[in-house]
Amino acid sequence: MTSSRGSPPRIGPAEPALRIIMRRLREIMSQAEDGQSRLDKIVRQISGLMIAEVCSLYLKRQDGTLELFATEGLNTDAVHNTHLKRGEGLVGRCAELAKPVNVSDAQAHPAFSHRPETGEEMYHSLLAVPILRSGHVLGVLVVQNRKQRDYSEEDVEVLETTAMVMAEHLVSGEVAGVNSDIEYSRDVSHVVKGQIISEGLALGHVVLHEPRVVVTKLLSDEPDAEIRRLDKGVEALRRTIDEMLGQRELARAGEHRDVLEAYRMFAHDRGWLRRMKEAANGGLTAEAAVERVQNDTRARMLRQGGTFWRERYRDFDDLSERLMRILTGRMTTASKAGGLPDDAIVVARTMGPADLLDYDRAKLRGLIVEDGSGQSHVAIVAKALRIPAIGQSRGIIDRADAGDAIIVDAETGEIHLRPSANIIDAYSDKVRFRAKRQKQYHSLRDAPAVTKDGKQISMHINAGLLVDMNHIEESGAEGVGLFRTELQFMVSAALPKLEEQVQAYSSIVKAADS
Repeated sequence: MTSSRGSPPRIGPAEPALRIIMRRLREIMSQAEDGQSRLDKIVRQISGLMIAEVCSLYLKRQDGTLELFATEGLNTDAVHNTHLKRGEGLVGRCAELAKPVNVSDAQAHPAFSHRPETGEEMYHSLLAVPILRSGHVLGVLVVQNRKQRDYSEEDVEVLETTAMVMAEHLVSGEVAGVNSDIEYSRDVSHVVKGQIISEGLALGHVVLHEPRVVVTKLLSDEPDAEIRRLDKGVEALRRTIDEMLGQRELARAGEHRDVLEAYRMFAHDRGWLRRMKEAANGGLTAEAAVERVQNDTRARMLRQGGTFWRERYRDFDDLSERLMRILTGRMTTASKAGGLPDDAIVVARTMGPADLLDYDRAKLRGLIVEDGSGQSHVAIVAKALRIPAIGQSRGIIDRADAGDAIIVDAETGEIHLRPSANIIDAYSDKVRFRAKRQKQYHSLRDAPAVTKDGKQISMHINAGLLVDMNHIEESGAEGVGLFRTELQFMVSAALPKLEEQVQAYSSIVKAADS
């Protein structure tokens, strides 16, 4: 970049500039200072290293507005006093579109919003990039200069990668002391609305079904070594997908085969590997490079809208998560890892019915499936197990951390993440009331089912799995009125053989007679 004070030489191509900024960020984050001081130093470093006369940081609040949190070059009195509405100005436009805004004359742009308190009217060129995490915008990072010019692709690359590193520091809590009302805050409670898929109430602690790999080491001084790790990881990923497609139950033609073939095509996409290598060559670790490309691609796909792109995004997201688990050696899900808390609330992006049955029923209190619906197979199993469950809970995966206190209200469809003490007390009373009501129902269990005019009524339960047989005695029912045979097929990875079905039904009949 150049400034109005002549044309000083560039720091160099994106690779050296990026590495310098990454090193400086690492140094700043390691210092024992309050959050505001760290942010002030960060924008000062970016401004100097990118030869920009202004560098500003806007963070997104929970109401969707943007607040100026730090600046080098604008009036410092505007910090925490300048707020932009959703989509307001070029910065707001960047946040809404979740993509860079690069203009040579900001004031001439129709979306420009003049804020006199900032003193930015003297600056013309502007480059704004979103601070993204998991496809969601946490804020906007901006550089400005007096001279009218378009910023280069290298400039955009440097600022985008810097924004990604900042996002991880913001979410991890390493910038302590910033306003807790900011969207990414892990210190405040959240209420997420969803769809009830199995009624009930549950209080407990978050267990992530497939824990998101949190990249703790973002930077590396050995790009060649990280690129070799990427090559090795992608090779292992492709091998596991080939093995999956080679399984006997998946080898036959059909819609499932087309889906998996498209999945394999993603894994063999050369452009995907090239972008990850470019990010690693700029100073990121292999894991951070995967996340960088994942964030960019996710944001781009989500902007497209429609079912087709949503399904492609899920495929690509799952592929990226699998690659990161390969790179970190963390290949197990929570159900197989063991060590569940006694009050586990399982949180998953998606889940199959067999996955739910892997969990210890004695410790499982509730279920949240971000993409699940009332018609999904896992919902049917959750109802059979009488597990309170909520689906269609957008954003819960990105907000929740393992071990967080959480409440599943599958009566109103609300999820309370990191609830306050008052909320916990209120729901504890509600759970006790439900338990008392269930006790009253239990006292009526053995009462004869007779109408007021003396007619005997047969009471039976609906069932579909062996675990349902326990409900006969619990409810005082005489037997099973409707047995859903399709559930045996839903919870199986392959079509059940005849002898397996005979054994299953024999066990069910035996349990019903006992």
